[in-house]
Amino acid sequence: MGGYLEMISEPAHVKKLTEPQLEELAREVREELISTLSRTGGHLGPNLGVVELTIAMHKIFSTPHDKFVWDVSHQCYVHKLLTGRQEGFRKIRQTDGLNGFALRTESDHDSFGAGHAGTALSAALGMCAARDQKGSDENVVCVFGDAALTNGISFEALNNISHTTKKFIGILNDNEWSIDKNVGAISKYLNKIITNPGYNRLHDDLSKLVKKLPKGDFAVRLGNRAEGALKAEVAGSSLSHEPPVLVDGRGGTASSVIFEEFGIRYLGPLDGHNLPLMVKSLEYAKNCDHPVVLHVLTKKGKGYNAALQQPEKFHGLGPYNAETGETPSAKPGSAPNWQDVFGRQMVKLCGRDNQLVGITAAMPSGTGLKHLRDELPDRYFDVGIAEEHAVIFAAGMATMDFRPVVAIYSTFLQRAYDCIIHDVALQDLPVTFCMDRAGLSANDGPTHHGLFDIAYLRPVPNIIAMAPRHEDELADMMFTASRQNHPAFIRYPRGAAEGAAVKDEPAMLEVGKAEVVQNFAGNGKPKVALFGLGPMFTIAQNAAKQLADDYDCALINPRFTKPIDEGTTEYFAKAADRVVTIEDHVIAGGYGSIVADLLVEKGVSTRVERVGWPDQFIEHASSVSELREKYGLTADAIVARIRGEKKASKAAAASDESSAVA
Repeated sequence: MGGYLEMISEPAHVKKLTEPQLEELAREVREELISTLSRTGGHLGPNLGVVELTIAMHKIFSTPHDKFVWDVSHQCYVHKLLTGRQEGFRKIRQTDGLNGFALRTESDHDSFGAGHAGTALSAALGMCAARDQKGSDENVVCVFGDAALTNGISFEALNNISHTTKKFIGILNDNEWSIDKNVGAISKYLNKIITNPGYNRLHDDLSKLVKKLPKGDFAVRLGNRAEGALKAEVAGSSLSHEPPVLVDGRGGTASSVIFEEFGIRYLGPLDGHNLPLMVKSLEYAKNCDHPVVLHVLTKKGKGYNAALQQPEKFHGLGPYNAETGETPSAKPGSAPNWQDVFGRQMVKLCGRDNQLVGITAAMPSGTGLKHLRDELPDRYFDVGIAEEHAVIFAAGMATMDFRPVVAIYSTFLQRAYDCIIHDVALQDLPVTFCMDRAGLSANDGPTHHGLFDIAYLRPVPNIIAMAPRHEDELADMMFTASRQNHPAFIRYPRGAAEGAAVKDEPAMLEVGKAEVVQNFAGNGKPKVALFGLGPMFTIAQNAAKQLADDYDCALINPRFTKPIDEGTTEYFAKAADRVVTIEDHVIAGGYGSIVADLLVEKGVSTRVERVGWPDQFIEHASSVSELREKYGLTADAIVARIRGEKKASKAAAASDESSAVA
C-alpha cells in the first residue's frame, strides 16, 4: 500500500484529490485488492468492478453524515479502504480482521449491514422516510446490483419510493452477474437497454448535456416529461415484442423505462469506469429534488485478467496466486466438498427418475447443482436470487407429480420460511430441500452461518428433517427423500466432507430411525451416551476414544431431527448416567433441546449436556476450527466437561448443562 491510498485516513481526503490523482488512486486501490485478497481470499471480482464508482461516491458525498447502503454489501471493500480501515483490511475475513460485508458495529460509515440480496432499496427508503420525518438533510445513496432486481423485495421497495420520498438516489450497478450469470426477463430487459444503439445515442447526448448545461437548467430540462417520451420512442422497438403504443391511460408512454413507470427518474446507461462521468453524474443526482436511478455499467474483475476471464470463480474465492490467478489444487486423496457430493448424486438420481428436477436460487456452483445444469440441463432451474419464488415454484411442480429438489443455503432458506409452511408443508407436498452451509461459514460470518434451521423447522407439521454424518449417508438421504410423499429437509455443512466412499446403489433409510454405531460395553464404568448429529458425529467419536479408559460410551448417529427416534433416545437415556448431544447449530431450539424435551415428556431424569452454539450471533474467523475451539465445540472440551475438569471457561459458554426434569 502506498501513494494516495496510504494518505487517505478518512473520506474527506478523497475530496481534495484532483481528477488525475483520483485516477491514480483507482489504480492503487485495484493493486491493494488484488494483493490483499490473494492472501485472505474474498469477493475480488465485484470489488474490482466498483472502484471508480466508490471513489466518485466519496468525492461527492460525505459519510457518515450521508448514508451509503450496499445491496448484499460484498462489494464494499473499496468503501472500507477509503473510510479509515486500511489496517484491518489486511486481515479481512480473518480472525480479528474486518468483516467481508458492511457492518454497523465496525464503522459509523457502514450505515446498514447486509449479506443477503435485495434488502438495500427497502432499507435506503426507510432511511429517506426517517430523514424526511426529522427534517434533516442527509443524502441516502443505495447501490444495488442487476441481480437484486431478480428479488421480489426490491420491487416491493420500488413500488413505494415515489410516494414515500422526493429525494432518493439509487445506483444500479449492472455487471450482468450475481455469483453466476444472471437469468430471467429482468436481465434480458437491462441488456436490451444497454445494447440498443438508439438508446445509447440518446445517452451520449444526455452525457454531453451534463457537461455543458448549468446544473439548475439541466435539472429543469431533464425533468421535462418529454425526456421520458423520447427515451420510450428510441428504446421501445427493441424493448417490446409488440408495436410501440405512444400513449397510455396515465398520460405517459407504455414502453417507458421500468424505473420511470415507478415514478423514478432514470439516467443511463453510464460507463461506471469513467471516473469524471461518475463524479458529474453523482453531482447531478445529489441535486435532484425527485427520486433518481443512475444505471451504471461495470465490469466484474476490471483490471485483473484472471478475474475477467473467470468471473464466477473470482466472485468469491480463497487465497490465490496474484500473478497467475491460480488457486491451490486439492491434495490428492482429499475428501470432496459436500456440495459436489450432492450435485453428482443429483445427476445420478435424475438419470433414474424422470420426476426429479433441481432448483437453485442463483447458486449453481455454491450448491453443486452446476453438475446437473451441465449434464441434464432440461432438469435444472435457476430462478435467480428469489428464494420465496423457488419454494413456491417447487410446490407448484409438486402438484403436477414432479419431485423437486430445492438447493438453497440454510441461511438463505430463512427468507422463504412462510412459503415452506404455507405452500409446501400445509399442503404436504413432496418437495426436498437440500440445505448447504448448515453450520458455519467462517470467513463470511453471521450473515452466512446456517445455525437456525433445526429450530425453525422443528414446529412445522408434516416434514421430515435429516442430517447425514458422511457422504454415503447424504446419498441415502437424498434417495430416501425422493421416495417420500412429504416435505423433506437435509442439512449439511460447507467445505470438505468426511471422505466416506459412496456406494453404487443408495439405501432406503427407515424414517425416524437412528443408527446405533456403538452400544454400551457393560464394563461397569459410568455410562455416557453420545449423540453426534451429522458430521459432528466425528467429534462424538473422538470424545468417546478419549473417554474409553474411564467411561463406557455409546455412540448414536441420530440421522433425523424430525421425527427423532424416540425409542432409541429414551432407551439410551435411561441406560446412561449422562446424555451428551452435539450439533452444529444453536443450542436454543436445536437437536439437544428436542432430546431434552422428549426426556421430560417421558419422565427420564438423566442429566443432559447440550453442546452447540450459544445464544448470540457468531462472528467471522479464519477457520471453523478456530471458532469451535473458542466456543467449546471440540472433543477436548466435551471430554473436559464430562470429566468435570475446569478446563476452559470458554467451553461453558457454548455447552448448556441442563436437567431433563421438568
